[in-house]
Amino acid sequence: MNDVVGTYLYAVALARDAPPLEGLTGVAGGPVWAISHAGLAAYVSAVSLTEFGEEPLRESLEDLDWLGETARAHHRVVEAVAEKTPTAPVRLVTVYRDEAQVRELLEQRHDDFVEVLSRIAGHDEWGVKVFVAPSAAAPAEETAAPSSPGTAYLKRRQASLQTREEAWHQAVARAERIHDTLSAVAVASCRHRAQDPQLTGREEWMVLNGAYLVDAARAQELGRLVQELRGEGVDVELTGPWAPYSFTTPVEPLESSESEARDDVL
Repeated sequence: MNDVVGTYLYAVALARDAPPLEGLTGVAGGPVWAISHAGLAAYVSAVSLTEFGEEPLRESLEDLDWLGETARAHHRVVEAVAEKTPTAPVRLVTVYRDEAQVRELLEQRHDDFVEVLSRIAGHDEWGVKVFVAPSAAAPAEETAAPSSPGTAYLKRRQASLQTREEAWHQAVARAERIHDTLSAVAVASCRHRAQDPQLTGREEWMVLNGAYLVDAARAQELGRLVQELRGEGVDVELTGPWAPYSFTTPVEPLESSESEARDDVL
Protein backbone atom coordinates (compact mmCIF):
# COMPACT_ATOMS: atom_id res chain seq x y z
CA MET A 1 0.00 0.00 0.00
CA ASN A 2 1.48 3.37 -1.08
CA ASP A 3 1.99 6.06 1.54
CA VAL A 4 -0.27 9.11 1.15
CA VAL A 5 1.83 12.23 0.63
CA GLY A 6 0.96 15.83 1.47
CA THR A 7 2.66 19.15 0.66
CA TYR A 8 4.32 20.96 3.56
CA LEU A 9 4.47 24.76 3.18
CA TYR A 10 7.33 26.81 4.70
CA ALA A 11 7.26 30.31 3.24
CA VAL A 12 6.20 32.52 0.36
CA ALA A 13 8.27 35.01 -1.67
CA LEU A 14 7.90 36.94 -4.92
CA ALA A 15 8.56 34.60 -7.83
CA ARG A 16 10.85 37.06 -9.61
CA ASP A 17 13.18 37.12 -6.60
CA ALA A 18 12.81 33.48 -5.54
CA PRO A 19 16.25 31.94 -4.98
CA PRO A 20 16.99 28.30 -5.87
CA LEU A 21 17.56 26.08 -2.84
CA GLU A 22 19.56 23.22 -4.30
CA GLY A 23 20.43 20.55 -1.77
CA LEU A 24 18.32 22.03 1.03
CA THR A 25 16.25 19.54 3.01
CA GLY A 26 13.18 20.29 5.08
CA VAL A 27 11.15 18.45 7.70
CA ALA A 28 11.41 14.67 7.64
CA GLY A 29 14.55 15.05 5.48
CA GLY A 30 12.68 15.75 2.25
CA PRO A 31 14.08 18.02 -0.49
CA VAL A 32 12.66 21.54 -0.75
CA TRP A 33 11.44 23.12 -3.98
CA ALA A 34 9.45 26.18 -5.07
CA ILE A 35 5.97 26.20 -6.59
CA SER A 36 5.56 29.32 -8.75
CA HIS A 37 2.10 30.70 -9.40
CA ALA A 38 0.46 34.13 -9.77
CA GLY A 39 3.82 35.89 -9.42
CA LEU A 40 4.56 34.20 -6.10
CA ALA A 41 6.78 31.30 -5.06
CA ALA A 42 5.81 28.87 -2.30
CA TYR A 43 8.60 26.81 -0.75
CA VAL A 44 7.44 23.29 -0.02
CA SER A 45 8.47 19.69 0.54
CA ALA A 46 6.63 16.37 0.48
CA VAL A 47 5.66 14.76 3.79
CA SER A 48 3.89 11.57 4.71
CA LEU A 49 0.35 12.11 5.95
CA THR A 50 0.86 9.05 8.13
CA GLU A 51 3.01 11.40 10.23
CA PHE A 52 1.75 14.85 9.23
CA GLY A 53 -1.95 14.20 8.79
CA GLU A 54 -4.43 15.82 11.15
CA GLU A 55 -4.84 12.89 13.54
CA PRO A 56 -1.14 11.92 13.88
CA LEU A 57 -0.25 15.58 14.46
CA ARG A 58 -2.48 15.78 17.52
CA GLU A 59 -0.11 13.39 19.27
CA SER A 60 3.12 14.57 17.63
CA LEU A 61 2.60 18.20 18.73
CA GLU A 62 2.72 16.99 22.35
CA ASP A 63 6.11 15.31 21.77
CA LEU A 64 8.69 18.01 22.55
CA ASP A 65 11.53 16.14 20.87
CA TRP A 66 9.54 15.71 17.65
CA LEU A 67 8.34 19.30 17.82
CA GLY A 68 11.85 20.65 18.36
CA GLU A 69 13.31 18.69 15.46
CA THR A 70 10.47 19.73 13.15
CA ALA A 71 10.74 23.39 14.19
CA ARG A 72 14.49 23.46 13.54
CA ALA A 73 14.03 22.00 10.05
CA HIS A 74 11.19 24.44 9.34
CA HIS A 75 13.20 27.46 10.47
CA ARG A 76 16.25 26.31 8.51
CA VAL A 77 14.26 26.49 5.27
CA VAL A 78 12.67 29.83 6.14
CA GLU A 79 16.02 31.40 7.04
CA ALA A 80 17.63 30.09 3.84
CA VAL A 81 14.99 31.88 1.77
CA ALA A 82 14.97 35.01 3.95
CA GLU A 83 18.73 35.45 3.56
CA LYS A 84 18.19 36.08 -0.15
CA THR A 85 14.80 37.77 -0.53
CA PRO A 86 11.87 39.23 1.46
CA THR A 87 10.03 36.23 2.87
CA ALA A 88 6.65 35.61 4.45
CA PRO A 89 7.09 32.63 6.80
CA VAL A 90 4.18 30.25 7.30
CA ARG A 91 3.20 28.65 10.60
CA LEU A 92 4.84 25.44 11.66
CA VAL A 93 3.26 22.22 10.30
CA THR A 94 0.97 23.78 7.74
CA VAL A 95 0.28 20.92 5.33
CA TYR A 96 -1.81 20.86 2.15
CA ARG A 97 -3.24 17.96 0.24
CA ASP A 98 -1.22 18.59 -2.94
CA GLU A 99 0.54 21.22 -5.06
CA ALA A 100 -2.73 22.26 -6.68
CA GLN A 101 -4.07 23.35 -3.32
CA VAL A 102 -0.94 25.43 -2.68
CA ARG A 103 -1.45 27.15 -6.04
CA GLU A 104 -5.02 27.86 -5.00
CA LEU A 105 -3.70 29.50 -1.82
CA LEU A 106 -1.27 31.69 -3.80
CA GLU A 107 -4.08 32.81 -6.08
CA GLN A 108 -6.66 33.49 -3.37
CA ARG A 109 -4.24 35.27 -1.00
CA HIS A 110 -2.14 36.94 -3.70
CA ASP A 111 -2.81 40.54 -2.68
CA ASP A 112 -2.21 39.79 1.02
CA PHE A 113 1.14 38.19 0.27
CA VAL A 114 2.25 41.03 -2.01
CA GLU A 115 1.31 43.65 0.61
CA VAL A 116 3.21 41.81 3.35
CA LEU A 117 6.30 41.23 1.21
CA SER A 118 6.38 44.90 0.20
CA ARG A 119 6.08 46.01 3.83
CA ILE A 120 8.91 43.85 5.16
CA ALA A 121 11.36 44.40 2.28
CA GLY A 122 14.64 45.81 3.62
CA HIS A 123 13.69 45.04 7.22
CA ASP A 124 14.63 42.34 9.71
CA GLU A 125 13.00 41.06 12.86
CA TRP A 126 14.98 41.34 16.08
CA GLY A 127 14.01 39.69 19.34
CA VAL A 128 14.53 41.35 22.71
CA LYS A 129 14.09 39.66 26.07
CA VAL A 130 14.38 41.68 29.27
CA PHE A 131 15.21 40.00 32.57
CA VAL A 132 15.07 41.74 35.93
CA ALA A 133 16.48 40.40 39.17
CA PRO A 134 13.73 40.74 41.82
CA SER A 135 16.23 42.22 44.28
CA ALA A 136 17.08 44.98 41.82
CA ALA A 137 13.47 46.09 41.55
CA ALA A 138 12.56 45.63 45.20
CA PRO A 139 12.40 48.63 47.54
CA ALA A 140 14.32 48.44 50.81
CA GLU A 141 12.44 46.72 53.61
CA GLU A 142 11.70 48.64 56.80
CA THR A 143 12.84 47.19 60.11
CA ALA A 144 9.79 45.98 62.06
CA ALA A 145 9.32 46.80 65.76
CA PRO A 146 9.81 43.88 68.19
CA SER A 147 6.72 41.72 68.71
CA SER A 148 5.71 38.19 69.61
CA PRO A 149 7.22 35.40 67.44
CA GLY A 150 3.87 34.59 65.81
CA THR A 151 3.01 38.21 65.08
CA ALA A 152 6.53 38.89 63.88
CA TYR A 153 6.33 35.98 61.45
CA LEU A 154 3.00 37.17 60.03
CA LYS A 155 4.32 40.69 59.63
CA ARG A 156 7.45 39.45 57.89
CA ARG A 157 5.34 37.30 55.62
CA GLN A 158 3.02 40.17 54.75
CA ALA A 159 5.95 42.53 54.19
CA SER A 160 7.62 39.96 51.94
CA LEU A 161 4.52 39.58 49.79
CA GLN A 162 4.05 43.34 49.57
CA THR A 163 7.72 43.83 48.70
CA ARG A 164 7.59 41.19 45.96
CA GLU A 165 4.41 42.69 44.50
CA GLU A 166 5.96 46.15 44.52
CA ALA A 167 9.10 44.79 42.91
CA TRP A 168 7.05 43.16 40.17
CA HIS A 169 5.15 46.37 39.41
CA GLN A 170 8.43 48.28 39.20
CA ALA A 171 9.93 45.66 36.90
CA VAL A 172 6.90 45.79 34.60
CA ALA A 173 7.12 49.58 34.48
CA ARG A 174 10.79 49.33 33.45
CA ALA A 175 9.86 46.84 30.75
CA GLU A 176 7.25 49.25 29.38
CA ARG A 177 9.85 52.02 29.16
CA ILE A 178 12.32 49.72 27.41
CA HIS A 179 9.66 48.55 24.95
CA ASP A 180 8.70 52.14 24.12
CA THR A 181 12.35 53.07 23.59
CA LEU A 182 12.99 50.14 21.25
CA SER A 183 9.73 50.71 19.39
CA ALA A 184 10.90 54.20 18.47
CA VAL A 185 13.70 52.63 16.39
CA ALA A 186 11.41 50.06 14.74
CA VAL A 187 8.77 50.43 12.05
CA ALA A 188 6.62 47.88 13.89
CA SER A 189 6.78 46.06 17.20
CA CYS A 190 4.85 43.47 19.16
CA ARG A 191 5.04 41.67 22.49
CA HIS A 192 4.92 37.91 22.96
CA ARG A 193 4.12 36.00 26.12
CA ALA A 194 6.94 35.87 28.66
CA GLN A 195 8.63 32.49 28.77
CA ASP A 196 8.59 30.23 31.80
CA PRO A 197 11.82 30.07 33.87
CA GLN A 198 11.99 26.34 33.14
CA LEU A 199 12.34 27.22 29.47
CA THR A 200 14.76 30.12 29.87
CA GLY A 201 16.85 28.43 32.55
CA ARG A 202 17.09 31.73 34.41
CA GLU A 203 15.89 32.73 37.87
CA GLU A 204 15.27 36.36 36.95
CA TRP A 205 11.84 37.57 35.93
CA MET A 206 11.30 37.86 32.17
CA VAL A 207 9.37 41.10 31.95
CA LEU A 208 9.57 41.63 28.20
CA ASN A 209 9.59 39.26 25.25
CA GLY A 210 9.39 41.65 22.33
CA ALA A 211 9.86 41.56 18.56
CA TYR A 212 10.89 44.58 16.50
CA LEU A 213 10.83 45.07 12.73
CA VAL A 214 13.83 47.26 12.01
CA ASP A 215 15.21 48.80 8.83
CA ALA A 216 18.47 47.01 8.01
CA ALA A 217 20.24 50.39 8.02
CA ARG A 218 19.32 50.93 11.69
CA ALA A 219 20.48 47.54 13.00
CA GLN A 220 23.64 48.96 14.57
CA GLU A 221 21.62 51.74 16.21
CA LEU A 222 19.36 49.10 17.76
CA GLY A 223 22.40 47.21 19.05
CA ARG A 224 23.84 50.33 20.68
CA LEU A 225 20.50 51.12 22.26
CA VAL A 226 20.25 47.64 23.78
CA GLN A 227 23.71 48.09 25.31
CA GLU A 228 22.63 51.37 26.89
CA LEU A 229 19.48 49.81 28.38
CA ARG A 230 21.42 47.13 30.25
CA GLY A 231 22.52 47.56 33.85
CA GLU A 232 21.16 48.17 37.34
CA GLY A 233 19.84 44.64 37.63
CA VAL A 234 18.36 44.66 34.13
CA ASP A 235 19.65 42.30 31.45
CA VAL A 236 18.53 42.97 27.87
CA GLU A 237 19.07 40.05 25.51
CA LEU A 238 19.12 40.79 21.77
CA THR A 239 18.71 38.05 19.14
CA GLY A 240 18.49 38.17 15.37
CA PRO A 241 18.22 39.13 12.67
CA TRP A 242 15.36 36.74 11.95
CA ALA A 243 12.86 36.23 9.20
CA PRO A 244 9.86 38.43 10.10
CA TYR A 245 7.67 35.76 11.72
CA SER A 246 5.98 38.29 13.99
CA PHE A 247 5.11 40.75 11.23
CA THR A 248 3.66 38.65 8.45
CA THR A 249 -0.04 37.91 8.19
CA PRO A 250 -0.66 34.36 9.45
CA VAL A 251 -1.57 32.07 6.58
CA GLU A 252 -4.56 29.99 7.57
CA PRO A 253 -4.74 26.71 5.66
CA LEU A 254 -7.64 26.46 3.22
CA GLU A 255 -10.71 24.64 4.47
CA SER A 256 -9.80 21.37 2.78
CA SER A 257 -6.15 21.25 3.86
CA GLU A 258 -5.02 18.29 5.90
CA SER A 259 -3.76 20.11 8.99
CA GLU A 260 -2.98 23.42 10.56
CA ALA A 261 -0.48 24.50 13.17
CA ARG A 262 -1.43 25.54 16.68
CA ASP A 263 -1.10 29.24 17.46
CA ASP A 264 1.38 28.65 20.28
CA VAL A 265 3.80 26.32 18.50
CA LEU A 266 6.28 28.94 17.32
